[in-house]
Amino acid sequence: MKTILVVVALLVLLALIFVAQYNRLVRLNVSVDEAFAQIEVQLKRRADLIPNLVEVVKGYAAHEKDTFEKVVNARAKATTATTVADVAAADGAMTQALRGLLAVAEGYPDLKASANFLSLQDELSGTENKVSFARQFYNDNVRSLNTAVKTIPTSFFAPLAKVSAREFYEVEDPASRQAPTVKF
Repeated sequence: MKTILVVVALLVLLALIFVAQYNRLVRLNVSVDEAFAQIEVQLKRRADLIPNLVEVVKGYAAHEKDTFEKVVNARAKATTATTVADVAAADGAMTQALRGLLAVAEGYPDLKASANFLSLQDELSGTENKVSFARQFYNDNVRSLNTAVKTIPTSFFAPLAKVSAREFYEVEDPASRQAPTVKF
């Protein structure tokens, strides 16, 4: 009788461990999905601001056609990307295009003083901060999930939960990898 109770207790304990590990993996996987959705929300917000910013700058700098086309093309790619790698690549291209647009704006003092431009620039700056936070939040969740998927005991339960390691969100930004030139 005592042996049966010990066996039943062990089976119940194993079942509880299984359920706890399975649920942990599912929660981590859902957290990664949620974090990626937040990146997409912020990138959509940025994409919605861009046409207004482009129109304001266009009014002052009509001859900067190449810059406007780069921004419009980058926005189009950003709104159609779906995978983490595609979204990250489109995000990087959009960042580069926006830098070009803001560089054009630097050459127009009247534009820089425009209330519309300043308001849009502030909105864009706030959105960029939110995008940066969303990227970090996503990568933190991916790190937690990947650690759980690759470590014991949860690694045994990952195939059962149909959960696997996820890809980190990395934006390829060539400008940020180059050392700045300092001249005196």
